[in-house]
Amino acid sequence: MGGPLQGIRVVEIGTLIAAPFAARLMAEFGADVIKIEAPETGDPLRKWRKLHEGTSLWWYLQSRNKKSVCVNLKSAEGVEIVKRLAADADVVIENLRPGALEKLGLGWDVLHAINPKLTMVRISGYGQSGPYRDRPGFGAIGEAMGGIRYTTGEVDGAPARVGVSLGDSLASLHGVIGALMSLLRVKTGQGEGQVVDVSLVESVFNLMESLVPEYDLLGHVRERSGGALPGIAPSNTYCTENDGYVVIAGNSDPIFKRLMHLIGRPDLADDPALAHNDGRAKQSTMLDQAITAWTSHHATEDVLAALERAEVPAGRIYSVADIVADPHYQARDMLLPAQLPGGMEVKMPGIVPKLSDTPGEVRWQGPSLGEHTSSVLGELGFADEDIERLRREGAVQ
Repeated sequence: MGGPLQGIRVVEIGTLIAAPFAARLMAEFGADVIKIEAPETGDPLRKWRKLHEGTSLWWYLQSRNKKSVCVNLKSAEGVEIVKRLAADADVVIENLRPGALEKLGLGWDVLHAINPKLTMVRISGYGQSGPYRDRPGFGAIGEAMGGIRYTTGEVDGAPARVGVSLGDSLASLHGVIGALMSLLRVKTGQGEGQVVDVSLVESVFNLMESLVPEYDLLGHVRERSGGALPGIAPSNTYCTENDGYVVIAGNSDPIFKRLMHLIGRPDLADDPALAHNDGRAKQSTMLDQAITAWTSHHATEDVLAALERAEVPAGRIYSVADIVADPHYQARDMLLPAQLPGGMEVKMPGIVPKLSDTPGEVRWQGPSLGEHTSSVLGELGFADEDIERLRREGAVQ
């Protein structure tokens, strides 16, 4: 059985992270994803981070299940090829700067006229409108202006990043959600395709909980808080006897009582002032000190075992080495074996979410540059001699 997106064709016109990650998610669940790449160089992600025999390991993950078609968008015939692909596609995903596709003759008005059922996901720094529309924007800028960097880091430290390209990935997820909602509208006969306008800044901002009403009504500016969860207590990172760290979330009322009994503080468990979160939040520093007084006298594994017995949510902070060794990750198929060109075996991340009847799957790793150009053009009706002519003329590779 194919994935739930079997029969959906996606054309990806993007590089690096945001649009390609969105297309990858759809490819994992059965969509036929055709990735448009520039001749000679392809997606710059092919050379990002750690390489294996000249190709990024990230590339093999980010582009799995996709077909690589090399098209020169600076040539008239290359643009016509994309139009023919869009005519038979359900979704186009792009993350060029606003106006770039229009300059190529591939803007929304053109593609919508060719295919009224087409959904176009447009991911950019600031969105397709507004005074910042034409500014270049990367995920890091989205994180900065979306509010999350201001709240990330130690209390007395500088704003910090989370360690991955969070802004891009959040925009990808919003793009997929928007694409699926638009597809549902089309497939149920409720209307034509539409533009899904995704901003990196707004994708981050959408996660920022109640920052705006807290500021607007109370004048409160949420600041950096290290490992704590401001206004929700107790929830923090606590040191253990062997210089380890555990995250403990004891912030629901019954869990708080169980946690206090576990650490030998029944007085706190039974204190009416601490019965609910609003009271505990006012004394979060005292509660953190009480919990640390217990965790700091026990080894990490003993702390975690005791918390599990008490049914208190807790976890050790994992490095990638911890993740790869963890039996739960393995049992959930979150570490999938893969084979790189040349036969090298490597673990890759599994697929999220888990669907019971139509799960996602990895059919192949990221393709070589232009690997599917001939087959895809053949499906469009190009004869072999036409494809060779287009190659000679530099329209495709």
